[in-house]
Amino acid sequence: MANATGRSFLQVAATEEAVAPPLRVVQIEGLVILKIIKHCQEFSPALVTGQLLGLDVGSVLEVTNCFPFPVREEDEEIEADGANYQLEMMRCLREVNVDNNTVGWYQSTLFGSYQTVELIETFMNYQENIKRCVCIIYDPSRSNQGVLALKALKLSDSFMELYKSNNFTGEKLRETNLSWVDIFEEIPIKVSNSALISAFMTELEPDTPVTQCDYERLQLSTNPYLERNVEFLIECMDDLSMEQQKFQFYYRNLSRQQAQQQAWLQKRRAENMARKAAGEEPLPEEDPSNPVFKPLPEPSRLESFLITNQIANYCNQINGVAGQSFSRLYLMKALHEN
Repeated sequence: MANATGRSFLQVAATEEAVAPPLRVVQIEGLVILKIIKHCQEFSPALVTGQLLGLDVGSVLEVTNCFPFPVREEDEEIEADGANYQLEMMRCLREVNVDNNTVGWYQSTLFGSYQTVELIETFMNYQENIKRCVCIIYDPSRSNQGVLALKALKLSDSFMELYKSNNFTGEKLRETNLSWVDIFEEIPIKVSNSALISAFMTELEPDTPVTQCDYERLQLSTNPYLERNVEFLIECMDDLSMEQQKFQFYYRNLSRQQAQQQAWLQKRRAENMARKAAGEEPLPEEDPSNPVFKPLPEPSRLESFLITNQIANYCNQINGVAGQSFSRLYLMKALHEN
């Protein structure tokens, strides 16, 4: 009787998965953040990646461990060796009773240039097996300016549905009401430490932190960082201009084709009037075999969306660094006057 009315564990798990709450917070242990920073800083400016391990609990994604992917040369079998390395690492972690559930991956970036088609494809590959996965982006160049440039990203559900259909035409984008800001979703990050680590950090903290002099905060030299951001911004503007030229070329061809279709229809209608006057059957006004009626493929707008996202990212970075620089300059001016 209990078996008839009760539900199995698999049924309960499937129901909970179907009604799982949306992901709201990525909780990362402090040791994991230190591992990510150490790995990215050691190989900077080269780009590196690694695996994130943890647990998916309700609306919180807990990241409790990570391990780096080895850097290989281009002529090696990267995909096969990388998969074997991941399986071997996860087997070793399982043997020592460490969390070995994959919840995403981390990667480094240079001046915030991470919004690429490759990142979206990696997300879609992970999404096949892990419904809720995140990517931790760390920017060593931004962190050198005194800011912990760490963010957790995921693809929006509406964008994933559109990406699966591979239809990024203007009509489809208007129908789904999707804009360039709706590609990625940034999830808030919460740093978590155990009670022992928090107590140890309290012991390490000096008694009088106010008396410490940290003159690096008053460093006025931000020219290299700003210069590189402006250079990347100019390159993105050039890429966006090239994408716009593709659409201009498409619309010119489309208007030319529509003019040819109208001319052909007028000619066919005049011919049908002559045939009707002669008592003959009129010809159809549409001819699918005619190349004039062949639809022109509209270029995808995905690349222009990503470039626009990247431009906005560079502008925000320039705005943030410039604002901090002005604050430092006004502070130094006040100190000199006093």
